[in-house]
Amino acid sequence: MDIKLHHSILDIPSADWNRVLNSRYPFMRHEFLAALEQNHCTGEKYGWLARHIAAYEDGKLVGVLPMYEKDNSYGEFVFDWAWADAYQRNGLPYYPKWVIAAPYTPATGPRILVDPDHDWSSVSTNLITALREMEGKADISSIHFLFTTEKETRLLQDQGYMARLGCQFHWHNQDYRDFQDFLDTFTAKKRKNVKQERKYAAAAKADIEIIPSNQASEEQLLAVEHFYRKTFDEKWGTATLNLGFFKQIATSMGEQMLLIMARRHGRYIAGAICFQDEHTLYGRHWGCIEDHAHLHFELCFYQGIEYCIQQGLKSFEPGAQGEHKISRGFLPTATWSAHWIKEPRFSTAIQHFLQQETEGMQDYIQAMLERSPYKNPPLTN
Repeated sequence: MDIKLHHSILDIPSADWNRVLNSRYPFMRHEFLAALEQNHCTGEKYGWLARHIAAYEDGKLVGVLPMYEKDNSYGEFVFDWAWADAYQRNGLPYYPKWVIAAPYTPATGPRILVDPDHDWSSVSTNLITALREMEGKADISSIHFLFTTEKETRLLQDQGYMARLGCQFHWHNQDYRDFQDFLDTFTAKKRKNVKQERKYAAAAKADIEIIPSNQASEEQLLAVEHFYRKTFDEKWGTATLNLGFFKQIATSMGEQMLLIMARRHGRYIAGAICFQDEHTLYGRHWGCIEDHAHLHFELCFYQGIEYCIQQGLKSFEPGAQGEHKISRGFLPTATWSAHWIKEPRFSTAIQHFLQQETEGMQDYIQAMLERSPYKNPPLTN
């Protein structure tokens, strides 16, 4: 195999990239990553420099590691700030580092992309070997695969990477007929609480619309971009996405971006941005310009659950963290990342830390399961 390092996703044709992705998982599609790059959501400004590693056989793309060089840890959602701080206290640079990830996206999905006509393990191992050979010539501290699949995590562990366990809260469709059928699986108290929240949200007297972004108007795209930015401004965060990105996605992969919006007295007052593939709805961003009781839960959770039931989607991942999601039907679900640390002393220390963290996370997941609102907890696989 020939290995090449690409400093722009635009160096690789969209059809070739999506062929090795072999999935409608939205956050690794060429269109998604290209929209981030072309609208300067990634790049030097935010410290996401493309370093995509591609494998070719007889000139044909057979595998890709979608990699970025980082000079910060923003937008990763697998938190290593303490690791960076420990490096700094010892007079060592933690940045730059390499991450194989979907920028700004805490959603499990493929991170090692392999042509479906080739052996996955063979191509993956070649890519990982090439990555380590490149690392030996680069001035980096570490390599991080974020939100990996179980198959990828196992392979990376076999290759000497340290696995890190995380937790999110996901909803799983048990072939519910409708929202009431879903609620009937709750205990009486939890069912009453959800109904009460939806009643309060309805009191806002807002019309709720679910719009595939390729059908969205200029007004609607302007509104969701404003909601998105306002939320980050109020939380002292950095709004890395922009109107150009949303408009480009609405054109290039519009059926996969979904807008859930509330209109009141003729103007949009709140909205949630979701993405979807053939199996899963992914909740990503939310914002509002008017405060109404439980409208957030209605747009970000309950409308999404209803949509999944209507469309036959199997799961709903509403984003990172959030124990408050449990009482609304989202159960704790394991997430994984894999890490390689160059400096032996820190590698040993971090390995010990991860062993303790994993035990604590396993206890946490079990404790969260015990808070399930279901009379009989549903299967999550």
